[in-house]
Amino acid sequence: MSSSPEHARLLRLATRASVAVASLLIVTKAIAWWLSGSISMLAGLTDSLLDGVTSFLNLLAVHYALRPADDDHRYGHGKAESLAGMAQALFIAVSAVLIAFQAIERLKNPEPVGAPWIGIGVIVFSLVMTVALLMLQHRVIKATGSNAVRADSLHYRSDLLLNGSILVALVLASFGWPQLDAWFGLGIAGYILWSAIQIAREGFSVLMDEELPTEVSQHMLELACSVPGVLGAHDLRTRISGNIWYVQLHLELPGELTLSVAHALSDRAAEAIEKAYPRAEVLVHADPQEVVKPKAY
Repeated sequence: MSSSPEHARLLRLATRASVAVASLLIVTKAIAWWLSGSISMLAGLTDSLLDGVTSFLNLLAVHYALRPADDDHRYGHGKAESLAGMAQALFIAVSAVLIAFQAIERLKNPEPVGAPWIGIGVIVFSLVMTVALLMLQHRVIKATGSNAVRADSLHYRSDLLLNGSILVALVLASFGWPQLDAWFGLGIAGYILWSAIQIAREGFSVLMDEELPTEVSQHMLELACSVPGVLGAHDLRTRISGNIWYVQLHLELPGELTLSVAHALSDRAAEAIEKAYPRAEVLVHADPQEVVKPKAY
């Protein structure tokens, strides 16, 4: 991840704001659920509790990932974000199952929703706070490209749908359809479980050093080959760690070049890729044309 002070400041601002918003919503939703007994509100409270946990994990992960590379971590600490994501997925999956059990129990033994208008007010407040946080996160993502903040932002965008569903359920309950509250809670549980699976898949792909998309790798090879004097490129490998794309490739050059010229061409090829993909950190190995069959890209 970038060591720019402004980059670090924005990341810390976004993660701290996320924790603050989640904490505020936990308190307000807990009061509303205690007064109303709404399963949908319980789903919203559980989701906010998980938001608090995951946002705190993101805060710790970003703090750790911002640490510069050291002798024991030569590639930096960026994968801390993905480890936090896997923990988030586990918390979210467990919460989804608990909400589903509560919803099924309420369907078997229906109960009226108490004080629905208090819950409605809390949900409207939640929507306003979530939108404000998303605006801040959008600004930080645009400036830093952080995967951690982007994942957190996607989660809070899903919260807009979640809280909107809770709002509808509470309004309908206030007009005499209390059983719909449990059905909404069950649907929300399914949605939360699906979100957990997506988060786990993303974290797993990074931890397993999954390659960048084929079209990105192909474009990187084309950029390297576009440098005057370069005959070809091959064996491009990529992986992601935090906010950095690590790229390695072999460059095919005329064998009669001096070491200084070959080094300069390698630097230009790396710069061409890094200019197109600012998140990339490129390592180039120069091969003499005589020992590699040139390939066309």
